[in-house]
Amino acid sequence: MTNTAQPIKIAILAMGGEGGGVLADWIVDMGEANGYVAQTTSVPGVAQRTGATIYYVELYPIAQAEADGGRPVLALMPLPGDVDVVLASELMEAGRAVQRGLVTKDRTTLIASTHRVYSIAEKSALGDGRVDSAQLLAHTARAAKRFIRFDMAQAAEASGSVISAVLFGAVAGSGVLPFSRAQFEATIERGGVGVKPSLKAFGDAFARAQAGDDGEVPPQEAPAAPAPQPRHPAVRALVERVQQDFPPAARDFLFEGVRRLIDYQDPDYAGLYLERMAAIAAQPDGDDHRLLRETARHLALWMSYEDTARVAALKTRATRFERVRGEARVQPGQVLAINEYMHPRLQEICETLPGGIGRWLMGSTLPKKLVERFTQHGRVIQTSSLRGYLMLRTVAGMKRFRRSTMRYAEENRRIEEWLQRIAATARRNPELAVELAQCQRLVKGYSDTHERGVRNYDTVMRAFERAGAQLAPATLREWRDAALADEHGHKLQAALAQHAMA
Repeated sequence: MTNTAQPIKIAILAMGGEGGGVLADWIVDMGEANGYVAQTTSVPGVAQRTGATIYYVELYPIAQAEADGGRPVLALMPLPGDVDVVLASELMEAGRAVQRGLVTKDRTTLIASTHRVYSIAEKSALGDGRVDSAQLLAHTARAAKRFIRFDMAQAAEASGSVISAVLFGAVAGSGVLPFSRAQFEATIERGGVGVKPSLKAFGDAFARAQAGDDGEVPPQEAPAAPAPQPRHPAVRALVERVQQDFPPAARDFLFEGVRRLIDYQDPDYAGLYLERMAAIAAQPDGDDHRLLRETARHLALWMSYEDTARVAALKTRATRFERVRGEARVQPGQVLAINEYMHPRLQEICETLPGGIGRWLMGSTLPKKLVERFTQHGRVIQTSSLRGYLMLRTVAGMKRFRRSTMRYAEENRRIEEWLQRIAATARRNPELAVELAQCQRLVKGYSDTHERGVRNYDTVMRAFERAGAQLAPATLREWRDAALADEHGHKLQAALAQHAMA
């Protein structure tokens, strides 16, 4: 072939269940129905968020192929720097397309949804492992010739359709393909499945792409939330206490802390939270009350630590069942089964029991071996069944005994030591006290995750005590970030060694 004409090259990056294959099939069908040779291939990912499927489509005019005396040879996969259109079903997938070199400034139109479905690495990080969406958007925008983006998941939900229909409409509205809107819509109609909602989603996305919607919403200052107006006398007394005893700058954090701890335990437990916060409020703090806000936030998180009763309560809430039904798009008349994998260790069982019994069981021989024998393997509990639901509700009901458990005593010991360190540090170095308050981030999660976090926290606290008044706030922040970056503690040990604290 002497002609230098090139196929139209389209790459689609989508996670499982988002209709990436349907979108690729629509493009192929549209091309074949309108005078193009079309070919699609796909490279499946490992899982929904460890590697999305890449669908690749090439379109070549039949008339051009016949004029050239043969049929074109189309590629099986996209090559870096050689893609005309990239469609991404989620913002991270757009970033991955840029990383792979599929998006180039001289030729690529990038169409992507701005919503996030967090990756396995982001969700499993000890700290906040989320990639900054604003930075990701800015980097991606610089890489593309044209970047059309908006929250396509929200648009699909509003129209009762799927994100593939929204992406199809955005492609049509961009005008990057040589097909009319009628030809796009005829393709959806030929599919014969979910035609009406798909056309609605298509039309909305078409209009947004035509308008040049870039997904950027100007920042708006959130209005101040009104103070809660509870009817329960004990809860109302807690709200009034926050309003009377604490500065306005910290009240939103304190209200949320009170709400969380009432939900976790009861109003008396929330009262203990405010007593602890009153001691912090008496310490030196700047005009912005940063120390008070940070301590209020992290103390509420620590006091609502995850034990077996808490996990069971969260798994059996009506709001959770509603959320799962919504995510699974359960239709009227369909039956939803929710299976939970549970594997409580001997440690968690002992921590749930009253302190004396738990310590006896941990130190026993035959009873301990018997319990370990029955708990060495996990089990699946169907919380959507009556038996499974009642089983977990019974465990959740054990929160009434929480204050007498071995776990409660241990957590409260650490909390009191932490608060004492904050108060003592605030008197000589308020900025260092803020960094110390944020060290609570190390103590989180459940089971093995919690155990590793506590180990790193104890290591940081020992180094903190050894360093004394000479410790700089930035150094403590460095240690904390190192502990959050590596669950095994290797980076923390390296950071401590740099300061002769290992």
